[in-house]
Amino acid sequence: MLFVIDIGNSHTVTGLYDGDQLVGQWRLKSDRDMTADELAISYSALFAMAGIDKLGITDIAIASVVPTLETAWTNCCREHLAANLKTPPLIVSAATVGDLIAIQTDNPGEVGADRLVNGIAAWEQFETDLIVIDFGTAITFDCVTSRCEYIGGIIFPGIGISLEALARKTAKLPHIDVAERSEKIIGTNTIQAMKSGILYGYGAMIDGLSRGISQEMTGDEGKAKVIATGGMARLISPYASSISEISPNLTLEGLRLIYRKKNGR
Repeated sequence: MLFVIDIGNSHTVTGLYDGDQLVGQWRLKSDRDMTADELAISYSALFAMAGIDKLGITDIAIASVVPTLETAWTNCCREHLAANLKTPPLIVSAATVGDLIAIQTDNPGEVGADRLVNGIAAWEQFETDLIVIDFGTAITFDCVTSRCEYIGGIIFPGIGISLEALARKTAKLPHIDVAERSEKIIGTNTIQAMKSGILYGYGAMIDGLSRGISQEMTGDEGKAKVIATGGMARLISPYASSISEISPNLTLEGLRLIYRKKNGR
């Protein structure tokens, strides 16, 4: 089985593939202080609860934007999951996937591994001009041409960061939950006004940026296909008409595809 690990700033999402089938998936907070042994204990318990024998893990692929956790995870895999590994864990970077996607940025090495994984996964599925939006701690737009060229993108603060800043930096604005749908733009109380600002505001920003990016990429503001992934994708998609498809497991699937292409299985 293939164990895939997506280490993000806020959460680490892992998945276990048996062939092309995702048979297990877990989402935990990214704790930068966790050691390799602590990770092993946590996942041994999760595997046991799911009835999965860790000795069945033969392959591992990792994408990380947190260097300290990448080290801990690499050590965990080598020390606790190595019994039946066919090859060392594959660490995704610009250097390891440059043959799968042409990275046309000023400094290819600084492009986040998760952004490259998402771009490869989306292009493999659609093979057209793409805007891949990942709603994580930061919201990223990744631009991939129909020729599978990664040409850059946009990074700006995620929804959680914005909500936290509002509550911390203002005297009377509370912490709010934006999980419930807002039916109208004009808020008639503080909480409604904040929800509208986040939901309709981010939706309008997504649509405006998508149109501008598509125009710059293709000469047509509606041509590039917009794919969304990440924890907040389903929350914002009703307010952003430009989003044509939500792919919640895009990064995990991308790791599976990359490992298969790099290792022939």
